[in-house]
This record gives sequence, C-alpha cells and structure tokens, in this order.
Amino acid sequence: MDADAVSGGDGSRAAGSWTPGKVAELLGVSPVTLRTWAARYGVGPTLRDDGRHRRYSDADVRRLQYMQRLIDRGMRAREAAAAAFSGPEDVAPEVSVDRHIEELQRAAESLDFAALAALLDETLDALGPAAAWTEVLVPVLRHLGDRWSRGDVCFDAEWALTGEISLGLQRYSAGFANTPPGRAVLLACCPQERHSLPMEVLRAAMVEVGIPAVYLGQMVPAETTTAIAAKLAPVVVFLWSMSAGTADGQLAQRLRRRGFDIAVAGPGWGNRTERDVAWVGDLAAALELAAERLKA
Repeated sequence: MDADAVSGGDGSRAAGSWTPGKVAELLGVSPVTLRTWAARYGVGPTLRDDGRHRRYSDADVRRLQYMQRLIDRGMRAREAAAAAFSGPEDVAPEVSVDRHIEELQRAAESLDFAALAALLDETLDALGPAAAWTEVLVPVLRHLGDRWSRGDVCFDAEWALTGEISLGLQRYSAGFANTPPGRAVLLACCPQERHSLPMEVLRAAMVEVGIPAVYLGQMVPAETTTAIAAKLAPVVVFLWSMSAGTADGQLAQRLRRRGFDIAVAGPGWGNRTERDVAWVGDLAAALELAAERLKA
C-alpha cells in the first residue's frame, strides 16, 4: 500500500489523511504500539479532521515507514524516531550495501511498491545513481535473473523493481533541475531496445554532475531520434544497445552522415564494424566522454 494512495469507499482514509488504525495496519504493528510511539517520542498524527479526531498526513506515514526500517536494522526506537522526524542534522547511521540489496530484494519479491519507492529514494540519496546502480541495483536484478534462469518464475518482482527504479531515477533527477545552459548530450536507445535502465541511470548521473542531458526513452523510431538530434544539435549522441540483435548500425551511420558526434554504448555493440566510432562500456567511461565533448 502506498502512502500517497486513496482508500476505497470505507471512509477511513482520504487523500493525505490516515486514521491511526490504517497506519498501524500499513506498518504491521498494533494500534497500542503506535500510540506508545506517539506518547514517548512525539511522532503522533499532525492533522485534525474535525477538531476532535487526529489523523496522520502522508508525510507522517512516510516518516513512520522510515522509522520502522531503522528499527528493523537494529536501531532503538527512540533513536529511530529522532532520525526519521528531526532535521537533517540528525543523520541515521550508514546502511551497508548488503543491507540495501537485501531490503530491495525483499520488497521486490513481496511486490511492496511503497517500500520499493522509499528504499530506492534512500539508496539513491546515499550512494548517488552511479554507485547505486553498480553496487546495489545490478546485483538485485542479477539475482532475479538467476532465479528466472533456474525456472523460478519471478517476472512480477523484476517488473515491479524496474518500474520503480525508473520512477526513482526521475525523482532523483528532479532535484537537479537547474542544469547549465547550452548544448546537451543526447541519450537514445536503439529503436528495438527495450532495456533502457542503463541510459536512465546515465542521465541521472550526468544531471547530478551538471552535464545537461536529454533522454529519449526506449524503442524510439530511428526517424524520431534523427529529427530530435537535428533540432537539439547535441554535443554527442549516445546510442545504447544491450544485445547484438538491437544494435542499429544504420542509425549510427545516418547520424554520422548528418555530422553528429556519435558514441555507441553497451554490450550490443561488441561486434561493431565501424571501429572509428567511440564505444563506452560503463558509466564512468560515458561520463568522462560526455565531459570531454562539453569542454571541446
């Protein structure tokens, strides 16, 4: 259940207003525990719907979810409440990479979308998009892929996780809205490429360090990519391909003939024939190349 959701017709939950009973149900604790937390740590509901009944706001619920995660990680309830409800100076202890992986796997496998969103926000804020991707998200996705290869059907968990990663990267990038003016880097998947997360991670990593980047999305027609490139005049175009079957050499050639600087990215380009085209195989190399092109 998501803290931003609206309840059904039972009247116990309006947008931005949660009854104590619904919050206790969401957190998996008893109403008595919730009242104890409110009395001891001052983390009770902040809204009054009619002057008599107090309700929890969406922000209250998100903080309580974070408090509960900290308790699950071994922190005392009082300290967890202070970290979740106080200002930024009260920073929670650092969470290990293994713990990030474990919590994300559990949330994905249980299809807990609200927990996935909160955990991804926390992971991205703590590590940044590049490290979060390589150290946490790729291992989780690989774990699900290994399960699939062994015949353990877990497509629903992988679908939930990839969708929430994409949304989390969008939220993270929105915090860096003031990008420098001037020509941007254009990030495009090949027309048949469905695996777009690496390009989304690259965009977030670029925006984080002040590199203006435009990401087109997955499976964009070649004509559309070419037309957008013509209008934006990017400093460089990255073409992403996950597998050899999606690498579109004709699109790369078309862009080059029109005078665009091209860099191919991803394992799908391993057998490329045009060796004079720059190839990047990881995030660090892509960021370095983009920074070089901006300086040129």
